[in-house]
Amino acid sequence: QVQLVESGGGLVQPGGSLRLSCAASGSIFSINAMGWYRQAPGKERELVADIRRGSTNYADSVKGRFTISRDNAKNTVYLQMNSLNAEDTAVYYCNADIITAQSMSLFVRDYWGQGTQVTVSS
Repeated sequence: QVQLVESGGGLVQPGGSLRLSCAASGSIFSINAMGWYRQAPGKERELVADIRRGSTNYADSVKGRFTISRDNAKNTVYLQMNSLNAEDTAVYYCNADIITAQSMSLFVRDYWGQGTQVTVSS
């Protein structure tokens, strides 16, 4: 089984910073991509940023403020969030495209973390 465990959410004032972490564990053969999504109340889940083979991709709304990085040795992805504003308030979900090995076969699927709340408010 594979698990994604997130940490680092919380309450922060406008203009502040937070760093989210997401560690993947379990019977992992390799990880193709890791990323962060978010869902605000009443809105659809949206991609924030992802990283694959060292290439990064960001939503326009977070470019220049958020930075995604990955530690392959630890199967961990990070999201450094700076200059936070109220529009960044949401539940942030970690996502990973993971390959597992079972019975001499490889399987690829998406995994999700449980979500971590980020609230930007004064």
